[in-house]
Amino acid sequence: MSDSGVDGVTFEEVARRAQASKRTLYRRWATKQEMIVAAIKAGPAAGNKPEPIDTGSLRGDLLALLERLEATMNAGEPISLTIMQAGLRDPELCEHIEASAGPTGARLTDTVLRSAIERGELPATADRFAYEEVAAAALVIRKLNGLSTDATYREALVDAVLIPALCSGVNAGQHGIFSGRPTRSAPHPHR
Repeated sequence: MSDSGVDGVTFEEVARRAQASKRTLYRRWATKQEMIVAAIKAGPAAGNKPEPIDTGSLRGDLLALLERLEATMNAGEPISLTIMQAGLRDPELCEHIEASAGPTGARLTDTVLRSAIERGELPATADRFAYEEVAAAALVIRKLNGLSTDATYREALVDAVLIPALCSGVNAGQHGIFSGRPTRSAPHPHR
């Protein structure tokens, strides 16, 4: 994945590099998605737990999601960015990664959103767009530019940006970039 991206991962190429037969690989993984998720679980998401995040507060849950995302991105920075980009193009792969490797932190999970609404911390109209458009994008941009994404920064991001945006209850009418199904732009009429 580091060399050729997720699209370049094929049973043929993995078999060649591993000096194994494709048959051996197919015995272990029925699909390319399963093989990719196994690699992610062994690498960037090795510390993730599939259990839902529930700290008892929206702020705590958002900080836990961002900490998870930070850890995932730090485990294999270039490959993590490749995986996130692949999730933009392949919603099914994105869903498979989230379900199999545990929450990556790039998305606001149903559990976190429902719990915050039930506790009265968010309105029933809360839209996950604010988290999914801003949280991971902010961390990725800062990392790419060598800027801090430490606990102090993540707390400021949660308190000054994410909680106010989520509390607004404004429905963005579209999906965030790391939602697994981002809203695509319409083709330009003159192209």
